[in-house]
Amino acid sequence: MADTATLEARLEEAETALHRVLTGESVTVIAYDGHRTEYSPASAGDLRRYIGVLKRELGIATAPGSRRVIF
Repeated sequence: MADTATLEARLEEAETALHRVLTGESVTVIAYDGHRTEYSPASAGDLRRYIGVLKRELGIATAPGSRRVIF
């Protein structure tokens, strides 16, 4: 696992990439540790999952999915 500063930098980059993808700004490329991944609107879910992984590694709590109460 990478150090905290590296994980925080990756998280910031991934969140910026997600914003760009969702606003149709461009196809976004994230590269680190010799890996290169290209994200497009069709792969926004993959980018969201990657952000979730980074947040878990950093110990950042994420809001659970919405839940519906049925009586």
